[in-house]
Formats: sequence, C-alpha cells, structure tokens
Amino acid sequence: MKRKNLTRNTLLYFFFFSCGDLFSQKRGLDEQINEAFTPIAKWWEGLILHNFPGTGIPTIIILLVGGALFFTFYFGFVNIRHFSTAINTVRGKYDSLEENIKKKQKSQNSESPDINESKKTDQGEVSHFQALATAVSGTVGNGNIAGVALAIAVGGPGATFWMILCGLIGMSTKFVECTLGVKYRDVGSDGTVYGGPMYYLTKGLKEKGYVSLGKTLAVIFAFLCIGASFGGGNAAQSNQAAMQLVSSFGMTGGSARTIIGIIMMILVGIIIIGGIKRIASVTEKVVPFMALMYIIACLYIIFSNVSFVDDAFGMIFTQAFSPQAGLGGLLGVLITGFRRAAFSNEAGAGSASIAHSAVKTRYPASEGLVALLEPFIDTVVICTMTALVIIIFNGNNSVFEYGGIGGVVMIDGVPAEGAGITAAAFSEYISFSGPFLTIAVVLFAISTMISWSYYGLQSWMYIFGKSKASELIYKSIFLIFIVIGAAGDMSSVWAFSDAMILALVFPNMIGLLILFPRVRDELNSYLNSIKVLKIKN
Repeated sequence: MKRKNLTRNTLLYFFFFSCGDLFSQKRGLDEQINEAFTPIAKWWEGLILHNFPGTGIPTIIILLVGGALFFTFYFGFVNIRHFSTAINTVRGKYDSLEENIKKKQKSQNSESPDINESKKTDQGEVSHFQALATAVSGTVGNGNIAGVALAIAVGGPGATFWMILCGLIGMSTKFVECTLGVKYRDVGSDGTVYGGPMYYLTKGLKEKGYVSLGKTLAVIFAFLCIGASFGGGNAAQSNQAAMQLVSSFGMTGGSARTIIGIIMMILVGIIIIGGIKRIASVTEKVVPFMALMYIIACLYIIFSNVSFVDDAFGMIFTQAFSPQAGLGGLLGVLITGFRRAAFSNEAGAGSASIAHSAVKTRYPASEGLVALLEPFIDTVVICTMTALVIIIFNGNNSVFEYGGIGGVVMIDGVPAEGAGITAAAFSEYISFSGPFLTIAVVLFAISTMISWSYYGLQSWMYIFGKSKASELIYKSIFLIFIVIGAAGDMSSVWAFSDAMILALVFPNMIGLLILFPRVRDELNSYLNSIKVLKIKN
C-alpha cells in the first residue's frame, strides 16, 4: 500500500512540476504543447486509423460498422422495433415493474442468492432520464457543430447519408454495451456505482473462461479512457470554448484564454466534485435546453428555406453513391461519413456505458434500450440538421467548393474549417448567430467536460483504487487540463485525442462480440416483464 501511494505521489509531483515548467518558459504555451504533441499525435493517429491490409478502409471503421451491422441483425433490428419501448422507459411508463419486484422481494427469504443479486441490480444513483442526459452530454458537443461541417467540406453532401446510416446501426451497438454496463457493474458499500467496459470486460469474460484476456482488455481500456478524458473530453473542449469567447468579445492574447480557462475550471470543478448525482442534476437541465436551442435555430433556417430542402436531400442521396469529382469517389465519401459519425456518437467506444451503469434499475436491458436513443438524438437528428443548414447555405458549390483539403474551404476569400463553416451558414440567416453559436459552443464544451470527467474518474479508480485521495488526484489533474486546453492552440492535441477516443473501440468491441448472448437473455427478461405488466393492466 505504501509503495502504491509513493508511486501516485511521485507521478502527481512530476505532473505539477511539468506544468509549472510549461508556464514558466518564454515561448508561448500553445507552441510548447503543439511542439510536444505533434510527433506523438501523428504517430498515434496513424496507428489507430491504419487501413486494413488490401483495402483503403481503416480497420477501426470495419470493426465499428461490421459489429454494428451484426448486432442490428442478431437482435432483430432492436434499434427500430423497440424504439417506442425505449421512449416509454425514459418516460417512466414501466417503473411499476421495479415496485412489483420490491413487493415480491419482501415476501421471500432475503438470504436467497437470487434475491441478493436482485437487490444488487436494484441499486443505482440516477434515473433513466438522468443517465441518458449525462451520456448525451458527453456525445452531443462541438463535434455536432464542427465535425459535421468537416465531413461535408471533405466528402460533400453525400457524406451525410453515410453519417445517418452509421448513427442508425450504431444504436444497436450502444444498446449492447450499455446493457452489459448495468449487468456487470459494481456497487460500493455507500451505494456508489462503478461500471463500464472495465467491469464487463473483467467479470463478463471471466464467466466465459477468459480471465487474463478480460483483465488485459479492461486495463487497456481504462488507460485509454483516462487519456481521452484529459484530451478530447476536456482540453480540446475548453480550447474551442475559449477561442469562441475570445473571438466573440474581440479579446486578444493567450492571457485572455487563460483567464477564461480558470473561470471554466472553477465552474466545472463545482459540478464534478459533487459526483454523478450532481453531474446528472446539471446535465438533465442543460442538455435538453442546449439541444432544443440548437434544434430550433436549425429548424428556423430549414423552414425559412423550405423550397430548397428537397434539393438538399436529393444531393445527400445522389452524391452518397455518385459523389462529385475530386471527392475521393464512393469509398472516400462513405469513409468520411462513417468516421465523423463514429467520432460524434461514440457507439462502440463504450464510454457512454459508464454513465448508463449508474441508473436505478433491476433490468439491465431497460437501460440498454434507453441508451439506443443516444445515437439517434446525436447523429440522426442533430447532425442531420446541421448538415441540412450547411447544404442549403452552400447549395451546389455556390459559396465554397466541396472537397476542401483537410476540411479547409474558402468563404469570401477567407479560409474556414469546422465550426467556421457552420458559423458562416448560421450568420447568413440569423443576424444574432454570433452570440448564439458562442453560447452553444460553451454549453456543448462544458457539458462534454463534466460527462467525460466522470468517465475518466471511473477508469482512474479502476486502476488506482476507489479512495477519496485517488478521486481528488484525478479531479485536480482534470481541472488543470481545462486551463491548459484553453490557453493552448491544441490542433495536435485534437488529433491525438480523437484517435484516443476511437482507440477505445478495439478492447471494447472484442468484449461485445464475446458477451452479446448475455444481452439477449436480459432483453427477453425485460420484454417478458413488460408483457406481464400489460396483461395485468
């Protein structure tokens, strides 16, 4: 124990010493970060996004799409057939099932192994809606503003079709991983829930006889998730929020971004110190407001140009199979759409199952069904609306040429990429779009940060122990990265962090492809209980 504490303290001291050295140098912090991360980012991105031998398709895309298609067919299109069941579960229509089991439990011997297991699955910290809101806040973020624009700039309107398709089949993957997250979660003596891929990989694969494989995959996932939480789930988010605020208010210099970073650090710190209950109470209010505000703005633009909507959809479908020249052909557009959707909804990465594991339920599949709504909200609804706005704005290359190198296009003689393209589209139709997008970007960033702080903390405690000291160390490092991210340029960190999030797919999907039969048992159990409830009513 002393040796472990010494190691933790040494690592923490080294981290703070390194941060102090960064801030003390004459060169700008953004230059130092990029100089340090650029070679690492390029190597890591190349490793994770390597093409499968003999094809031009990244292995990660084959694994994601192949797995999603398999789960969709195996579970009989659960993403479509049980969509209404998922809605009803979120609404609380089947909450009486929980009460029925409680009553039955009181009349039976409390020492029964089955009863004890039922008690264990009954424990949780948040409602179905709160778990969904927390998970959605981790995926609905700046990728919906910048990522979609990047996909269209590179792949043209046709990339939207493949993005939507990936979101639809990704619903099945999300169902599988979140059902397993609840089934194999741990519950502490104080009622705190610990769940996610780390637990279903170890406990689930142990049941299958793959003890060493399960432990190895769980540790790999946990380390990757910690890195993703510091980078893509934190520093990159604070950077984009700070840059947007500086631009909106006409501020200059790294000091302004640093001050903004400190303010965000204090705000996020107040939220995450309260744990998952505090996080859930915030996200259940912020996420619906944030999503609704953005959707209303998109709908205003779409209905203001309703005569062009059919043309926009026509371009989406026709160019999905017959892309314009210079866009890399059909395969290039397909990969672009799938890749951006994977970045956006994280289906297959397993991260969202950490939040869904904290739900109060005795039926793991109930939360799996709730979770399948997440890719639908994130990709099918919000990303599609963003795409329609940009396509209506640009038409058939009327403002910029589709197929921009690296996603950079010229708008009015000025280079624009990602959020800049979306901002130009919004400003064309909404006079106050500048402040509106600023609010949206900041809310997206903060909601993503607080959700990813929980994902990273769960992974951190899986490796370093479930103690208050361990929790404090992680949260301190996480909050410092908010300031570092706000002050830096972070272009290389963005690339590294995105690849880190996608890297989660490798250990997670291996587990899903072994454990999916357990999910069928849980689904049948939940659906049978609903049938009995309907008969009684």
